[in-house]
Amino acid sequence: MSTYRVAQVTAPNGTFELVEREVPQPGPGQVRIAVEACGICHSDALFVSGGLPGVTFPEVPGHEMAGHIEELGQDVRERGWKVGDRVAVGWFGGSCGHCTPCRQGDFIVCVNLKVPGWAYDGGFGEKVIVPADALARIPDGLSAADAGPMACAGVTTFNGLRRSSARPGDLVAVLGLGGLGHLGVQYAVAMGFETVGIARGAEKADFAKQLGAHHYIDSTSGTPVAEALQSLGGAKAVLATAGNSAAITATVDGLAPRGELVVIGADNAPMGINPAQLLMAARVVRGHPSGTSQDVEDTMAFSALHSIRPMTETVPLDRADEAYRKMLAGKARFRMVLTYG
Repeated sequence: MSTYRVAQVTAPNGTFELVEREVPQPGPGQVRIAVEACGICHSDALFVSGGLPGVTFPEVPGHEMAGHIEELGQDVRERGWKVGDRVAVGWFGGSCGHCTPCRQGDFIVCVNLKVPGWAYDGGFGEKVIVPADALARIPDGLSAADAGPMACAGVTTFNGLRRSSARPGDLVAVLGLGGLGHLGVQYAVAMGFETVGIARGAEKADFAKQLGAHHYIDSTSGTPVAEALQSLGGAKAVLATAGNSAAITATVDGLAPRGELVVIGADNAPMGINPAQLLMAARVVRGHPSGTSQDVEDTMAFSALHSIRPMTETVPLDRADEAYRKMLAGKARFRMVLTYG
């Protein structure tokens, strides 16, 4: 019997344990991926804690996976895939194809979205079965350890910026310089925006400049963030990567007329925005989900072209629990990535 290893938890907020399972066979429309790397995202805590409806245990999370196709299910070859193709799979792990958003071509908001680690076992394992529509082709020059985080953190920031109302030359601010924000600043610069990094502490100014930011705002300096943004002319867009509702709220009055607040950092606390802040200047506030497999492919191609890479710390699969705890404690700089082989 051929087996492979997975890191799983058997109860909510349990400790990851390494177990062996029998190698599964892909069904129609599916492939089996030999996973080479999988990023650890803060959203994995939603699955590990059992915080989402329908999560079952034992739980194998992981939605920032990269590797190569090992076996094809029926009807997949006709879609242009072959054994050996290098692929990544992110938060978008497949769509139903028949709900209203899918019929309108808006697959990322599919009401039956298949998220790895939720709809099926994720990438905290050496092999995984995924629907073929979840596959994004990894370009040459991008390693598996770099491609994995691009499938979630990368595509979320990349798509949030390219689908905003900002155009090259506009002032764009990125709130937060962590796992999402450090990529967001790099993408904003490469897209031609006059880029502002916003974070806590004067000591992060040098890091923001290293990422390419033209300006840095220390949110703890005593000058309100909105005032600092307005002194630069007002932001056409703010990409809010920090999961802090108060910090997000503090940027709203820094938006230019018809400026847009794009929220991608998650927080359960309400944002303190009142209608008057939006009405007179015709400002827009919107949430932005991840991106489809094609969006992931676009993100990776753009990243390869502009030499944009996530900052990662790689650890082997047998240290999955240690790596997950480090991410949860906010001590990862900036992405913990499990590597196999």
